[in-house]
Amino acid sequence: MKILIQRVAKASVAVRGQLVGKISRGLLVFIGLEKTDSIGTSIRAIEKLLAYRVFADKDGKMNRSITDIGGGILLVSQFTLAADTKNGSRASFSSAMPPELAEVLYCEFLEELKSRHMPVEAGQFGADMEVSLVNDGPVTFMLDS
Repeated sequence: MKILIQRVAKASVAVRGQLVGKISRGLLVFIGLEKTDSIGTSIRAIEKLLAYRVFADKDGKMNRSITDIGGGILLVSQFTLAADTKNGSRASFSSAMPPELAEVLYCEFLEELKSRHMPVEAGQFGADMEVSLVNDGPVTFMLDS
């Protein structure tokens, strides 16, 4: 599982011109699922995501988590994160989870995330999405699960 997080002032996602999710201050979270991922991997990733300190405290140090600030999370599936880019000039998706399995795990991830934190918004799995954001910092991290 590869999770790319961006600290944002605001973010939104649209499908075919229709807004499907938006947040104000919080985290834009892109998730790429790999063949070896499971619900156990998801739970560990959610725990790390919710505890990861990316927001400034009163001294300007990144010591506060999304939970600490009560910010929003916008979750967007992005299978290209699971690409192997080590060889050649074209990505290989051989390590990516097949779409029918990935959709199930993505939905489980989303529901588990919602049970632990609010507000949570989401894109549409498998759709061609338009993601807009105002990156705050910029601050971007790749979380290892």
